[in-house]
Amino acid sequence: MQDIDDDRPSPPLEKPQEPLWQRLIYMLIIAAMLSIAQSILFLIAVIQFIVILIDNRQPNERLADFGCMVGAWVAKAARYLSVATDAKPWPFKEMD
Repeated sequence: MQDIDDDRPSPPLEKPQEPLWQRLIYMLIIAAMLSIAQSILFLIAVIQFIVILIDNRQPNERLADFGCMVGAWVAKAARYLSVATDAKPWPFKEMD
């Protein structure tokens, strides 16, 4: 990412390799999935809050890890939707 104080120009983005109509379909699917992911993150937050209320302020590690995984997917989806990358997020590519 370019620093604000850096005067060097950003490298040009590569043109998408897939047909635009195909990218539009993927973008619509991923945008719908992004909406679902937002609901999932909200649900995780509510459940995690209840857990820390009940369990002496100890968060559930599995819920926290799952939330991080969903957050990483959201970042990948945002990069694809903003055409910063051609790499599609899960389920079109293996989750890493």
